[in-house]
Amino acid sequence: MILRRPFFWIIAAIVAAFAIAPAIGDNIELRESLVLAAVYITLASNINMILGYAGYVNFGSIVFFGLGGYFSVWLMSAHAWPLAAALVAGGVAVSALALVFGLGILRLRGVYFALSTIGVNEGVMAFVANFGPWGGSTGIYLSPALFQPLGGPAKALWVIYYLLVGIMGLSLVLSYAVKRSKFGLGLLAIGQNEDAAALLGVPTPRYKAIVYSLSAFLPAIAGGLYFFKSAYIQPPDAFDLQLSTETIVVAMLGGQGTVAGPALGAFLYEELRGWLLTSPTFSHFQLVVAGVLLLAIVLFAPGGLMGLLYRLWPRLRSFLE
Repeated sequence: MILRRPFFWIIAAIVAAFAIAPAIGDNIELRESLVLAAVYITLASNINMILGYAGYVNFGSIVFFGLGGYFSVWLMSAHAWPLAAALVAGGVAVSALALVFGLGILRLRGVYFALSTIGVNEGVMAFVANFGPWGGSTGIYLSPALFQPLGGPAKALWVIYYLLVGIMGLSLVLSYAVKRSKFGLGLLAIGQNEDAAALLGVPTPRYKAIVYSLSAFLPAIAGGLYFFKSAYIQPPDAFDLQLSTETIVVAMLGGQGTVAGPALGAFLYEELRGWLLTSPTFSHFQLVVAGVLLLAIVLFAPGGLMGLLYRLWPRLRSFLE
């Protein structure tokens, strides 16, 4: 039972800190900063299941985020669905699509799989940009009236924030539960040596397709919340490959294959990103920094920050996954 393990309560404490910190003094600036951190942690924790556990580099993971945003926003704007129902429906629909995509492209390995995920993202973006019910290239804009059930735009922003923090917490718990399960052991075996895992009886095609679909559900819901908060959605924003690449960077920065690593990397990277974007000197060097970080991790710290912490304090392994 993960409820009996110390790390579960560490996750609970992190979620509580996110929830309480901006509420003290109604700190809107801190809330907006933590919104982005929660989104990054959600995306990094879910991509970690396919990247860190199964060893498949997914450069197009942002397609889940974007499709979830489109499904949810469209259901709310065109069919007057309530927020909760639209989010769940979007998550289920995107997971089903991910399962279909996964059964096809997960037959590929290595660089071929990585390139195919970029192709899926670009293909979906091209389709959405020409799909009339979703607004084509102009996207979908939400009426302010949709925020009234949540108490108006100002209160709705707080509701959305707490929901995003909840999705972040669920992402960490899901990643932890998967890693501690028999299913997670199978994924780790695939990541170490897929052929050997298959010989030992791991149903590799099924496990890969399931984790690919599973890693789509919560990012899709996060996408729905994020674009509902923005009150509009457009193809370039929904399927931004830069964000997808940054998600891989933060997962590797913190330590892929661990649960805490992607969350730590996402939080630190978002804080660094926020500083860079507001700096008059370094505002145009955000992608350069991401590239340098990725190169440094690959060359000098393949285990990421968690790998360094484990080497310095081996006892951390007993309670920090």
